[in-house]
Amino acid sequence: MIHRVVSVALWAFALTRPALAQQDEAAWRDSSDAYWAHLEAEFADSLTSPLTNEDRQRFQHLERFPYEPRFRVSARFTPAERPRIFKMRTSTSREPLYRPFGTLTFTLLGKEHTLTVYQNVELLEKEGYENYLFLPFTDRTNGETTYGGGRYLDLRGPLTEEVVLEFNNAYNPYCAYNPRYSCPIPPKENDLDMPLKAGVRASPAH
Repeated sequence: MIHRVVSVALWAFALTRPALAQQDEAAWRDSSDAYWAHLEAEFADSLTSPLTNEDRQRFQHLERFPYEPRFRVSARFTPAERPRIFKMRTSTSREPLYRPFGTLTFTLLGKEHTLTVYQNVELLEKEGYENYLFLPFTDRTNGETTYGGGRYLDLRGPLTEEVVLEFNNAYNPYCAYNPRYSCPIPPKENDLDMPLKAGVRASPAH
């Protein structure tokens, strides 16, 4: 598995936007609600769900934090100059090849952070997925109110100098729901030294 069904990632609304101040708050909230409704529809569908058959039959919705505008941030994108392909660790022995695409620097709750966004080498060869970008991260909620293995965001390139990161859409790896999946482990450089109470929670799907 390549961390999650890619169709969902590409369906998600575009994350490269002008200044946040120009965005309509209700529109952002509605976009996030639509994102989760789409994801929950996939969880409920036997053809696309990562859940076990037993869990899927009981599934109603994904637990998540209430929408918080402060967890939608504007980040400065810096392209990687000489990216080196590396093997990313996963929850199994699988080691898929990734390369750094660049860094995203932003201020969240008064503190500056930088995360690296990655490109899956295998997807570069698949038509329609060449611009798919992957942003895995960990934070201080992991193992408490969120999944212990970290969470993910999906982006789609090309990225402009300013990128909006919608942490309200942070989702779990599939292995949070079903051990048969192999999921990338966020690299240490993508650890946020803060609790990020946004996006999906650790509670099992209901």
